[in-house]
Amino acid sequence: MKKHILVVPGDGIGQEVTTVGKKVLEKIAEKFGHEFTYDEGLIGHVAIEATGEPLPEETLVKMRASDAILFGAVGHAKYDNDPHAKVRPEQGLLKMRKELGLYANLRPIKLFDELLEASSIKPEILKGADILFFRELTGDVYFGKRERIEEGNTAYDTMIYSKYEVERIARKAFDAAMTRGKKLMSVDKANVLESSRLWRETVLEVAKDYPEVELEHQFVDAAAMLLIKDPKKFDVVVTGNLFGDILTDEASQIAGSMGMLASASVGDSTGVYEPIHGSAHDITGKGIANPLASVLSAALLLDISFGLKAESEAVINAVDQVLKAGYRTGDIATKDTPKDMILGTVAMGEQILSRL
Repeated sequence: MKKHILVVPGDGIGQEVTTVGKKVLEKIAEKFGHEFTYDEGLIGHVAIEATGEPLPEETLVKMRASDAILFGAVGHAKYDNDPHAKVRPEQGLLKMRKELGLYANLRPIKLFDELLEASSIKPEILKGADILFFRELTGDVYFGKRERIEEGNTAYDTMIYSKYEVERIARKAFDAAMTRGKKLMSVDKANVLESSRLWRETVLEVAKDYPEVELEHQFVDAAAMLLIKDPKKFDVVVTGNLFGDILTDEASQIAGSMGMLASASVGDSTGVYEPIHGSAHDITGKGIANPLASVLSAALLLDISFGLKAESEAVINAVDQVLKAGYRTGDIATKDTPKDMILGTVAMGEQILSRL
């Protein structure tokens, strides 16, 4: 198979972990007889510094021409304390999602048994949890009208959804539920928000085409509580942009760390594969970032964009073997982890590559 992959490291530790993710893809191509070619693009703070734009047109052209995109992270500490900055790294991320039509964000919350003790949740509650989130990615308050009024003393953001936006993400979630446990939970706030009432009405309409799937509705606050109380209750979850952003970060505790969670952003064209963690400038350059989320994102890329299920499983199995051998990065280590088994970014990547 011949495929072209665009690597977009972005900012902070994104540049460190995508290096490992790319090496995994190179090793897979070598072992399975594929031909993957690569290019790189700028986004985020590094793009602003180089071009003045958070997503340069050159990068967008490369994105559209690629078969898949391996992405890192965007963000920089200098913008966090400057709410008046008109150009921000995150604008590049939002523009990418909109321009590429990436309306569905898939976030698998897969728990490796070896990391039961790394979570702050009791092992007996966690064991066996396996959740697939579908977060709508191009609507909601992130893309609705926003404004400062009354001389800047009042602000508003518009939570807005159209029926077709809800329908297309719901169908992807129902389709996934059919391949798993035939259970789907839709999360909204329909007791308060009109946009959530439209969301629920639309999901109920789509459900008529999937009579085998057991559909459950939960308000977002109740879902947040249940994620911690009984994560095994969840199988496939579909929700809006804002709620999905918050719930999947909460669910990172099920997997032990954000450093373990991969994601896929897909639509009707090129897919983007990235860790859910941010640029983490507090640890940038220290060589301690966990690359496993980028490695698992590469596995999603192989499966979803290229249909290479055996290759994807090989990557996941390599991660499993490394964890079973006792190797950890600092974020998933416990007090009982021997110091010589706690690895940095590069060394953890080497362990994965050796298993492959």
